[in-house]
Amino acid sequence: MRDPRLTKLAEVLVNYSVGVKPGQLVRISGPTVAEPLVVEIYREVVRAGGNPMVRMGPEEVEEILYKNATEQQLDFLNPVAKFEIETVDCSIGIWADENTKALTHCDPKRMARSAAARRPIGDIFMRRAAEGKLRWSGTQFPCQASAQDADMSLAEYEDFVFAAGLLDQADPVAAWKKISQRQQRLVDFLNGKSDYHVVAANGTDIRMSVAGHRWINCDGHENFPDGEVFTGPVVDSASGVVHFSFPAVHGGREVENVRLKFRDGKVVDASADKGQDFLISMLDMDAGSRLLGECAIGTNYSITRYTKNTLFDEKIGGTAHFALGAGYPETGNANQSGLHWDMVVDMRGGGFVEIDGVKVSVDGKFVGEHAA
Repeated sequence: MRDPRLTKLAEVLVNYSVGVKPGQLVRISGPTVAEPLVVEIYREVVRAGGNPMVRMGPEEVEEILYKNATEQQLDFLNPVAKFEIETVDCSIGIWADENTKALTHCDPKRMARSAAARRPIGDIFMRRAAEGKLRWSGTQFPCQASAQDADMSLAEYEDFVFAAGLLDQADPVAAWKKISQRQQRLVDFLNGKSDYHVVAANGTDIRMSVAGHRWINCDGHENFPDGEVFTGPVVDSASGVVHFSFPAVHGGREVENVRLKFRDGKVVDASADKGQDFLISMLDMDAGSRLLGECAIGTNYSITRYTKNTLFDEKIGGTAHFALGAGYPETGNANQSGLHWDMVVDMRGGGFVEIDGVKVSVDGKFVGEHAA
């Protein structure tokens, strides 16, 4: 029996998030466990007049590559994948896992090498998206593995996922448009400012320049669910210490109690209580992986708990997050890297976000006329 909430999610993704137009080529990608959502999105793309193509495969292939490939195979850049990202008009990606720990015992240096080899594809993706030639969105299919990571039953996790996307409301698109208007007030205030400063009770104290860079209103288009405003810092400007509040998850690997020290924009010292070798391998991936590509403020107060899933965790209302590696060109940050790793700082236990000396968030709550 079809879950009507998946049908609703597909309708929002196709018609609101990426806005499929007749004749457009639409890539739908995801693992086999997400097949029910892939089918619903395919159906909706056809209804919208688009031309859907599906990229769906088993999760095991990544593990096989990292454990068995030669160095030449790790360095291989698939020309078909490159052509695909140069050609598609829209891309809808679905995240889901049968086993979120499947890559735990893969060599992080081999994972980093493979990611670095694929960087040109990511660069093309970022460039085309910034130019408005590629509309994209990513979402989560509620599955058992992610429910386990979040310490929920599958039914509880389904309710969490759909509520975070406002799919429990009669008209989710209208709800997201209201959020967009509210967040735009904050974006309008932030644009044109220079000095961005984040302090948290856990010891985080970092500042950076965002002068001349553009803040983006994330209102359910690129990520779904959404709920953040972000920009990219001037690449050589970050200075201070960030102590991330939650375990940072990347490529199925979990790193706990991450502490980073920045000087002249670059990570000069890094440590973690768990997964430090993996952290260092990712930081050493390429020339851009120790620099920040993004700084952001979470605005989705429908998400209240950490679930070991960055799609949701970075949006938690009352948090800030920073991404190591690749920046989004549309913000003005031109950092290039095979890495883009978001890590979250929780402000709800004390702290503030300020720009040019004006506090926009205190103890996880927005303040002022520009409040989101």
